[in-house]
Amino acid sequence: MAGHSKWANRVHRKTRQDVKRSKQFSKLSRAITVATRAGGGDPDWNPRLRTVIDKAKSSEMPADNIEYAIKRGLGEVDGIDFEEVTYEGYAPGGVALLIACLSDNSQRTVAELRNVLKKADGTLSGAGSVMWMFEQKGVITVPRAEVDEDSLFLVAAEAGAEDVLSEDEELFEVRTAMADFHVVSQALREAEIAIERDELAMIPASTVAVPDGEAGKLLGLLDTLEEHDDVQQVFGNFEISDEALEAHYQE
Repeated sequence: MAGHSKWANRVHRKTRQDVKRSKQFSKLSRAITVATRAGGGDPDWNPRLRTVIDKAKSSEMPADNIEYAIKRGLGEVDGIDFEEVTYEGYAPGGVALLIACLSDNSQRTVAELRNVLKKADGTLSGAGSVMWMFEQKGVITVPRAEVDEDSLFLVAAEAGAEDVLSEDEELFEVRTAMADFHVVSQALREAEIAIERDELAMIPASTVAVPDGEAGKLLGLLDTLEEHDDVQQVFGNFEISDEALEAHYQE
C-alpha cells in the first residue's frame, strides 16, 4: 500500500523533471524569503532556512534565485509580504488533509481552496479539526541504489533517527523527531549518503484506506492542490494501492 510518503516522492520526482519547475522555483523563493524574515539570512544559524535552501538546491533552483529570495527576506530589495497559514479539510472518503500555504491574500487563498475541494466533493473544516491527527517529523529519503540498508541504518541511528523505512522499492525513508532532523540530515551528508528529499512533514497517526476505484479522484485533487501557487505542502492520512498510484501517474 502507498501513503502520503510514496505520493510525495512521486510528486517530487515529477516536479524535478517537469516543465512546470518555474512554478516550483516561485514557491521555493517564497519559502526562502519567509524563512529569512523569521530567522535571519545565515543558514548556519537558521535551520528552517537551511532546509529550504537544501530543497531548492536539490530542485536545481539557480543560485541567483536563492540569493535574491534571501535579500528580499532581509529587506534589501522590495518584495511582497506572505502570510503562513495551514488549512484543514477533508477529501472524499473521509481522508484528512493539511494544506500548508504562503499567501499574500489569505481571503483569496481560502476561497480558491474551498472551491477546489468542493469540485472534488471535499470540504474545508475548522482550525484544529484535522491537525490533531498528525505529528511533525523529519523525513529524509535516500535512493536505494546509492547505499545499502545496514550502512544507512548505522549512520542514521547513531545521529538520532527514529526509524529507517524500506517499503518503497526505489527509496529508503529515514524518519526523525523534529528536533533531530537537521542533525541526522547533516550526518548523512557527511557520510556522503545521497539525499533525494529532506523536509519536515506531518505524519498521520492512523490512515484511511482508499479503494482503487476512488484513488484517481483523490490523487487528482492532491495534484490540483499541489499546483496552486499559494500551496507549499499537502499532507493526507490516506493509503492507496501501489497499482492505483502507478496507474494515475502513467496516464
